[in-house]
This record gives sequence, structure tokens and C-alpha cells, in this order.
Amino acid sequence: MKLSQFHFDLPKELIASEPPRWRDECRMMVLHKDTGEIEHKQFKDIVNYFGKGDMFVLNDTKVFPARLYGKKEKTGADIIVFLLRELNREQRLWDVIVEPARKIRIGNKLYFGEDESLVAEVIDNTTSRGRTLRFLYDGPYEEFKQALFSLGETPVPQWVKEKVDESDAENFQTIFAKNEGAVSAPAAGLHFSRELFNRMILADIEKTFVTIHMGIGHFRRVDVEDLSKHRMDSERIIIPQSAADDINRAHANGHKVLAVGVTVMRGLETYVTTNREVNAFDGWTNKFIFPPYQYLIPDAAVSNFHLPESTMLMAVAAFGGYKNVMEAYRVAIKEGYKFGPYGDALLML
Repeated sequence: MKLSQFHFDLPKELIASEPPRWRDECRMMVLHKDTGEIEHKQFKDIVNYFGKGDMFVLNDTKVFPARLYGKKEKTGADIIVFLLRELNREQRLWDVIVEPARKIRIGNKLYFGEDESLVAEVIDNTTSRGRTLRFLYDGPYEEFKQALFSLGETPVPQWVKEKVDESDAENFQTIFAKNEGAVSAPAAGLHFSRELFNRMILADIEKTFVTIHMGIGHFRRVDVEDLSKHRMDSERIIIPQSAADDINRAHANGHKVLAVGVTVMRGLETYVTTNREVNAFDGWTNKFIFPPYQYLIPDAAVSNFHLPESTMLMAVAAFGGYKNVMEAYRVAIKEGYKFGPYGDALLML
């Protein structure tokens, strides 16, 4: 397929800059992919579409404060450093993105904090905007990490809101976040509340957790018209044996498996057997899903509404059907649904 087939005009006012007051009371569009029928519900109604023994698969990654503001040595120029992942604990090495990248070269020192107490040296170029930093800190590792994260802010995308506030530290984190490593929240998981989990228990709906540390690859601009030539950034994925067993048992007993979010949809499709079973897995995935693609694991999926030409929209369109999903997005815009990580949800059955 072509990139231009995923273009649509999205009014800026439909990008949610704040979450709903209650997590599970955002709007939820329900798309029946076999018929194209559309319903309009609230997210808490999701339990009405599943029953005893059905399995919800959720991503328990935890977002860390990945965006740092600093100064370049000598010139004092303002810079933004976006932490991607830790490369070496002992040497304090991090893979990062820097802005403006053209001014940051190997050998430069960068200073962070009002008193410039945290210093990093650029030791390598990785991509046009990517750099490897060595933080110059002599104290214990936990002390360094606390200092680093205390200077960072919650990495809510700037196209969502320009200025992050204290409430985002909680709002941009799922209630079941456990394993630190994501630079963006698994948005569909943000809608789950403790009350909704309790309702799932009453309905005998089961849940299991995988860990997929969402990177910024999902938000990178696709620069090629021919989607087969696009290359996704890799993400760390951990599917415990217990989760694989839960998912495979649900299928074996004739129950539905719901993938909560694009990260889970992608993760479940990374290491699948020919018998439509999930294997335990701990590694990296750069799987890029776009139509036509036949999902083997999820029977249903829920996701937020995504930006035009985004890889997340493409993965959703592959699941719900290109025509169905693009029509659902047209209806969403007409009906004033909110887009982005703080926005509304699309359930595909």
C-alpha cells in the first residue's frame, strides 16, 4: 500500500490535550469488521462485548521521564535531549535523540539542571538526530539514576501539549505500569481503571500482561510512499511464559483474545507458531504491520485514534480492514471523537 492512502485532514482541536476526568469514561467507537457496522459507546462498556474465559492482553511497561532540557558547553545554546534507552549501566551510556541535532557534535559536553550539576559528553553519532551520551557521574548508580530522572519530564508528545505539568506524571501512565522502559504510554491501556478491572472479574474476563517498551518509532514520520520500503525502529519485547500460556489456553478453549493497543498487537505477532500459538519471547522487534496483513493471534483489538499517515493507523487498518477503518476515522472526525494518547478509543471486533 501507499503512504498517501492513509492521509486525512485532522482538525487540530480534535487532538486531546488532557485525558477525560475518569479513565474509563472516554468515548469508544465499536467497529464490527465483518459488517462495517459502527456503534458509539463509552470505554467502560467494553466488558459487554466479552464473556467468561476471554483474555485481555495488556502492556505493563512503565514510562520514565525521558525529556531533558539542557545547555551546550561554551555557547550556552538551549538543547533538548530525549532519552531512548540505557546502553551500559556501569559506563552511564544512553542512546538519545537531540534537538537541534546539527549543533551537537562528538566531543561536545551538555549540561543539565539549573546548577548544571549533571554533565554528559557526546561520544557517537547514531542517526541524523541520534547520539550516544556518556553521563559524567561518579556516584552510585541509583544516585545517578535518581538525579537523571529528577531532571527529566514526562514525555507527552509535544503535538499533544506543549507544556507538561505535574498531572501528566500520573495521567500518562497506566494503573498497571510495572516494568520501566517506555518513552511513550501504551495509550489504549490508559483507559483501564480499577473499577473496570473489578467489572472484568465479575464477568469472569481474564487478563494477562506482556512488556513492550514503546519507543518513538511509532511516531517517526514515514518518508517513503511505498510502505514496503519503510523500516521500523526496534522495540524491546518480553512475553513471559505465563502470558504465552494464558493466551494459548484461551484460544484452545474457544475464547477470544483482545489485544489492548498497537504495541500489544505488534508484539503478539512477532513470534508466532504455525499453529497460531504465542511463544515466550525476550528480545527486540522491528515488525512493521500494514495492510494487507492477516493477524494470527488477536481476535479483537482496541486502540486510540491515531494521526494521519502514522504506522499505528496502518497496524489498526490491517486488523479492522482498510476501508472499514478509514470510514471509522471519517465518522470519528464528523462526530468529534478525540485523537492521540489522551483521546478516545476504537474497539474492533
